[in-house]
Amino acid sequence: MLIFRFLLRHLAAYALLGAACVSATGLAAELSVNRLTVALQPDKDPDRMLEERASLEKYLETGLGVPVRVVIPMSSAVIIEGFANGSIDVAYLSSTDALRAMEDGAGSIVLAGEIDGKTHYNSYWVTLKDKPYESVEDLRGKRIAFSSRTSTSGYMIPVWDLYKKDLITAEEGPDGFFGSGNVTYGVGYVSAVEHVLRGSAEAAAVSDYVLDKDRHLRPEQREQLRMLAKQGPVPTHTISVRSNLAPEDRQALERGLLEMNEKKPELRDKVFTSRLVVVDPEEHVRVTREAFDLIKRMRF
Repeated sequence: MLIFRFLLRHLAAYALLGAACVSATGLAAELSVNRLTVALQPDKDPDRMLEERASLEKYLETGLGVPVRVVIPMSSAVIIEGFANGSIDVAYLSSTDALRAMEDGAGSIVLAGEIDGKTHYNSYWVTLKDKPYESVEDLRGKRIAFSSRTSTSGYMIPVWDLYKKDLITAEEGPDGFFGSGNVTYGVGYVSAVEHVLRGSAEAAAVSDYVLDKDRHLRPEQREQLRMLAKQGPVPTHTISVRSNLAPEDRQALERGLLEMNEKKPELRDKVFTSRLVVVDPEEHVRVTREAFDLIKRMRF
């Protein structure tokens, strides 16, 4: 009997130790990867992104129990290629880039952002406050900047809107309205806005929260700008993963990232802009697919 009690006490101790280890390492026992690589897009002030990268690495490592490396590739093409070759596991992607990854069979959507209870927002044309423009029609023949060739709010939806307003055609594209040589493509929201601020563009297409929120631009930059026009809806950004990520890893990541809504809302908003929610992937990219199909038919 004494030996039996001794064994019971030791088994209980080992069970408590095991539970403590699982608690300390969060979801580590559920992950099959030894290291996680997360990609963010270069759409903010570089100094802010470096700080956010370090904070996100620390949060995910604590919760998932494996080393995490956050990288900031210069283009979404690098991220999608990383999905395909396995060098990138998770990425924060616009709905356009998420759609590209889906069509290539390289990635799939896990979560999406929710802003004010909605999984969409608006795209803005922004210009300097002292400019005389009153509508997007006033930009005919003017120099403008798109955020990038893959940005949903900073390119796809604005072009789709111009087409629906009969301001551009599939045969001529944006050059037919703005003029040959007057269209510039940045590498993110900030770079597009900087064209406006230094006078190399009269307006830039960006997400509404670039102007309305204090997350991408410095206060002195925002102070010089105003909204010229808005268009939408723009499906919110997504958390996407490579297609061949193990189902258990995908589920663990989903749970870990959803926990940010309660545990780290400030960090979540800095990195991912808004609350994260589960969505139907196909429905989420429906509008983006319409704009994407139009742009594939356009001549540039």
